[in-house]
Amino acid sequence: MNARLVPLAGFLLLVALLGFGISWMRENRMSEVPSPLIGKPAPAFALPLLADPERTFGAADLRGKPYLLNVFASWCFACLDEHPLLMAEAKKLGIPLVGFNYKDEPDDAKRWLARFGDPYTTIVADRDGRVAIDFGVYGAPETFLVDAQGVVRYKRIGAITPIVLATEIKPRLAEMAKGTP
Repeated sequence: MNARLVPLAGFLLLVALLGFGISWMRENRMSEVPSPLIGKPAPAFALPLLADPERTFGAADLRGKPYLLNVFASWCFACLDEHPLLMAEAKKLGIPLVGFNYKDEPDDAKRWLARFGDPYTTIVADRDGRVAIDFGVYGAPETFLVDAQGVVRYKRIGAITPIVLATEIKPRLAEMAKGTP
């Protein structure tokens, strides 16, 4: 091999390895930040309803049934990526999909939902993000699967994709239906 091509080949190999590593991290690790909540009770919360801020809704209203808590915001671009999937699949999941509007202006959130659709069973508003801190929310979107006993069974950081739904969420729902965590 020509001695001048050795540095170029080394550089190309390095670029390929870096690209593979970044791709692998995105697919396998970036959304799997371990949560200290997994296997523990979900934080107790009572937040105003987005549609009716005079009323509150919280963990006590969900006691005895599993639910998905989906953190979203009108300013969140990645929330737009998962939203069509939530619109298509929410009712098929067989459990409540609770919208958790995060650090958002209520009117902005309402306009966003009117424009893109509302897949949620109910929506709470955490305008200052204080309850989100209890859940360990990094940003939006994030999704928590909570079982009927109020225990967090799964956390997803980032948009839910069809693959995540099929390989992560639905199998856990099936296990929970059988009574296994």
